[in-house]
Amino acid sequence: MKLEIKNIHKSFDGTEVLHGVSFYATDGSALGLLGRNGAGKTTTIRILMGVFHANSGEVLLDGAPFDPKLHKIGYMPEERGMYPKKKVMEQLIYFGELRGISKHEAKANATKLLDKLGISEYTNRKLETLSKGNQQKVQLVQTLINNPQIIILDEPFSGLDPVNSQMLKDLIEEEIQNGKLVIFSSHQMGYVEEFCKDVVILNKGNVVLKGELRSIQKEYGDQKLILNANGMTTQELANMLSQQMVECITIVEVRKDYVIFEMLENYDKKYIAKKLIDMEIDIDVFGDYKPTLTDIFVMKAGDVE
Repeated sequence: MKLEIKNIHKSFDGTEVLHGVSFYATDGSALGLLGRNGAGKTTTIRILMGVFHANSGEVLLDGAPFDPKLHKIGYMPEERGMYPKKKVMEQLIYFGELRGISKHEAKANATKLLDKLGISEYTNRKLETLSKGNQQKVQLVQTLINNPQIIILDEPFSGLDPVNSQMLKDLIEEEIQNGKLVIFSSHQMGYVEEFCKDVVILNKGNVVLKGELRSIQKEYGDQKLILNANGMTTQELANMLSQQMVECITIVEVRKDYVIFEMLENYDKKYIAKKLIDMEIDIDVFGDYKPTLTDIFVMKAGDVE
């Protein structure tokens, strides 16, 4: 199954907020949809869900126009939408029936999921009496109640402690392994790196980067090395490198724990290592630079507004 967002444009009150957004997601894997606040993530999701209509462009499923009403979709919005004064099981059954399954199936599915998340004891409690973390878990149960094939998660780990986060991680990973198509939106890049094979980064309504995460990380780390030395600060080290190795490297960034530099054309890691030894630098850390998703995100979407 391939879900494709194709050249979507969207305007509000004459102001275009999406400028030809295109990407796709496939079943059995998770796509990370990333961007700063106001980048266009939620608008894109709402167009996919049929809440908004695009001014132009299309949403396709396996090459045919996608109608969300004809497919099982689980959507967990950042702004949660359950009823605080209603009992947990009561409203889970209600949402299950809204999504086209029977009361019996909804109750069975809810019972199974509540048990997996360790909150079956709260079945007959009002939602507002639960902790924030447990309310979040109930929200995920509501998202998955009808066994959806397409799952859209917007900041699912917001405010969760490590134990509750692990439970949600295990359940989401299980859904991916079961062949579900997952679109995962979050500012917590560590989770995106754990789950997502592919990423899309939006900035001001434009796709500024998309592709397989590992390939992107390899590309952004190519020809770059990190270095730290005993007995000097990273700024002192960067100054020394700039003075004595200017013919073969360029300083990329000076961080607290190491200096990132790029090898110029015709130079390799072996040559750089020999040069550092000849300079009698007391090397503490030396190796390939492997950018995190946070590093890449800041490069592509970290411009000051």
